[in-house]
Amino acid sequence: MKPNQNDLLSQTRRNFLSRMTSGLTGVALTSLLADDLLGAALSSDTAAWKPGQPQFKPKTKQVLQIFCPGAASHVDLWDYKPSLEKYDGKPLPGEENMVSFQGKNGPLMKSPWAFAPGGKSGKMISSMLPHMSKHVDDIAFLHGMASRTNTHGPGCIFMNSGFVREGFPSAGAWTSYALGSLNNNLPTYVAIQDVRGEPPNGKANWSNGFLPADYQAVAMAAQQPLRNLARPVSISESEEKATRDFLKTINGEHALRHPGESELKARMASYELAARMQLTAPEVADISKEPAHLHHLYGTDSKNPLLAAYARNCLLSRRFLEQGVRYVSLYCASRASAVDGLLNWDAHKTLKADYERHCPIFDQPTAALLTDMKQRGMLDDVLVLWTTEFGRMPTRQEGTDGRDHNPDAFTTWMMGAGIKGGVSYGATDEFGRRAAVDTTYVYDFYATVLQLLGLNHEKLTYYHNGADRRLTDVHGHVIEKILA
Repeated sequence: MKPNQNDLLSQTRRNFLSRMTSGLTGVALTSLLADDLLGAALSSDTAAWKPGQPQFKPKTKQVLQIFCPGAASHVDLWDYKPSLEKYDGKPLPGEENMVSFQGKNGPLMKSPWAFAPGGKSGKMISSMLPHMSKHVDDIAFLHGMASRTNTHGPGCIFMNSGFVREGFPSAGAWTSYALGSLNNNLPTYVAIQDVRGEPPNGKANWSNGFLPADYQAVAMAAQQPLRNLARPVSISESEEKATRDFLKTINGEHALRHPGESELKARMASYELAARMQLTAPEVADISKEPAHLHHLYGTDSKNPLLAAYARNCLLSRRFLEQGVRYVSLYCASRASAVDGLLNWDAHKTLKADYERHCPIFDQPTAALLTDMKQRGMLDDVLVLWTTEFGRMPTRQEGTDGRDHNPDAFTTWMMGAGIKGGVSYGATDEFGRRAAVDTTYVYDFYATVLQLLGLNHEKLTYYHNGADRRLTDVHGHVIEKILA
């Protein structure tokens, strides 16, 4: 009903002021009741998320993410393409003059190695991965993956955080923020880097981004134990305990006087964790206590120093997961090097030589880790992810025996808690050039991971720079067909 213009014109100052005071009273009352009203709204939403707990019953409690930086080739490892053998040496139909990341492409190139059926399902897998082939009945392969970038650094960041730019939280940081710790004496999130070095874009792969600093990963490895945990010889154990107790008292008093300073509380919590880790972490990280037969299973006794180093990191991963670390990121390979494919899976020029170096390093220790976890019943609680930043072309790079970057098609896989094994979801075209059936992106990948952790990916948010940010940005659908 529109107000009468004469009524508006006839308003006296006394009437206006009287009505204004009653209106302001209502505003004040609403402000005072804001918390109660918000609480009622949240309680009416059964899916409302509260930090430190899942929104619904989870199927998995922990995550192990194995990352092979350098864009491991799907058509040479996991995605069998008979057409590459049939049309080897011929142009790729419709893309005879294709120019990709490093330039012009040559003809189609079959894989240098045969594929062989694995497990009871008969899933075709590269003969370069004989140990991993024993696990295919427990794995759900995602063959229709696609990326938004063809560059390693942004690609690794995209696969880990859902964004091609640095500054966003990794999936491990989001999980740490959402669910908290399973063991207060150990980090919630650990990143185990390869002996050959950090992956492309380094620590940004396990960054907390805009989340509070205590949600970033603690970076360590078998070859690089946690630093500065040992007590100086000049300080006795009793002196250190008394100092910590005194510091805890004055920090607590300061926190009471400044209740809004959350960053200070986070810093205090991190120092307290470091103190507890002095007692716990060295013991957990001591893989020498493992029996000889397990060292042999993993390959820590291998004459290949790179295989032995990665095997030690695999064994360390199992020990951390066993002790309740929520999220472990395990890297197999590192940054690109001056010689293509020497330090990671970036086989631009000499695919055969590069992968005959990398596959044995990856195959035995990774398969042993999966076998060991399965025998211990850990896969009832742990979700295992295998990831890389994008795929490789089905053609040879012109003038070489390698493959160029391919953001339009690659493979990832999941295994363990909540996953239906022995299945393949999505598919590339007959040559592996593009995702063609049930194309999936990193958003769908992590929507599924969060679902298994008991979290709705659309409701796990953090307010930053005027927006409620998500791991899955504004995209993502749970891949229901791979869930048990």
